[in-house]
Amino acid sequence: MKFRGTFIVMILAACCLIVTGMVQAQAPAAKNVVIGFTASQTGKLNVEGMRQINGLNLWMERVNAVGGVKLADGTVVKFASKFYDDESNKGRVQELYTKLINDDKADFLVSPYSSGLTDAAAVIAQQNNKIMLTAGAASDSTYKKGFTLVYQTYTPASRYLTGAIDQLAKLDPNAKKVAIVHEKDKFSTDVVNDLKKYTESKGYNVVLFEGYDSGTTDFAPFINKFPPDVDAIMGGGHFADTSTLAKQIFEKGVKPKMVALLVAPPEPKFAELGEAAVGVIGASQWEPAAKFSPEAAKAKNLEWFGPSVEEFVKAYKAKFNEDPSYHSAGGYVAGLLLEKAIAQSGGITTDKVKAALDAMDIMTFYGPVKFDNTPGAHGLQIGHDMVYIQWQKDAKGALVKEVVWPEDAKTKAAMLMPKKK
Repeated sequence: MKFRGTFIVMILAACCLIVTGMVQAQAPAAKNVVIGFTASQTGKLNVEGMRQINGLNLWMERVNAVGGVKLADGTVVKFASKFYDDESNKGRVQELYTKLINDDKADFLVSPYSSGLTDAAAVIAQQNNKIMLTAGAASDSTYKKGFTLVYQTYTPASRYLTGAIDQLAKLDPNAKKVAIVHEKDKFSTDVVNDLKKYTESKGYNVVLFEGYDSGTTDFAPFINKFPPDVDAIMGGGHFADTSTLAKQIFEKGVKPKMVALLVAPPEPKFAELGEAAVGVIGASQWEPAAKFSPEAAKAKNLEWFGPSVEEFVKAYKAKFNEDPSYHSAGGYVAGLLLEKAIAQSGGITTDKVKAALDAMDIMTFYGPVKFDNTPGAHGLQIGHDMVYIQWQKDAKGALVKEVVWPEDAKTKAAMLMPKKK
């Protein structure tokens, strides 16, 4: 009986091993993909940089929570990140991206925030055959250097502020004088060079065109040069300097009909300027009020991918207890596009994901996305357009950020700057 009992136990154990083996054989293979990036956790770009990180991390949390990306061969792809603080310092970027690739074995890269830092990182990505999604880099020139693995999510700098001139023409057909003051960094300079050309092509007189050093806090030398009858003031740079510029324009009693500035106005934090924020227009890559939806995608014959605008905003606010800015959306959509490319291609090799990105033509909560495939501008964003916001007061006198352009996405009509008392 003892032998018989032992034999039965042996049979049962063997059956367990067989069943376990079958379960293991049927379980999908898992693959962890590492996304490497640097982030401006400190330095002058930390406001924009941290929003971008928040968006990317939210995407990663979401995609992993639903089980990752399931490929046709049964492989389940999940994502992890490795990142370093670049301190808003271009000198650190290439060293850190080299470390991410060689030491941390990053499979894919996301850019730092800003065109200058991204320009430095793009060289390293291309040299090491790594795809990089650029989440916060608008300068056109990065994508005209022969890179084949760098993909832009932002509307290019050449189209960043030109819509403000179109708005000015509608608000005041008699306006003629435009002053442009800008930070002397790569992104801002690229924006205003194209803005100047566009402004002059529309018959306006650019009465001032000057740059200021990064870190400038006193704008009196520039504001004092504005003609008393200047119709519009445009330019700026990044959050800190542009906010200060807007504040000092207000404090010095300058009375233009329009103030349209880069980066800072779309940030919810800009409202802390109070009266100095009223009437200021900002160029934004994305706004929660913009009407991107599956229905809008269908109307344009585009595939819809990812969460709705409402789902993204709700998840972001729940996670970070603040409204998302376009920097937040840019970080999220960089991950979303990588997710789509991996799912579409059925693999994680550079060649497969590159082919999927090259062919991509979709709409997300962030808007349409499509990349230029020509050798002279490979990876340049050609599907996405700017949204323009303006800070206005509601019926109770509270500051509200309204979408004023384009016409089919606006929540309120644009207004001329209020006259100073």
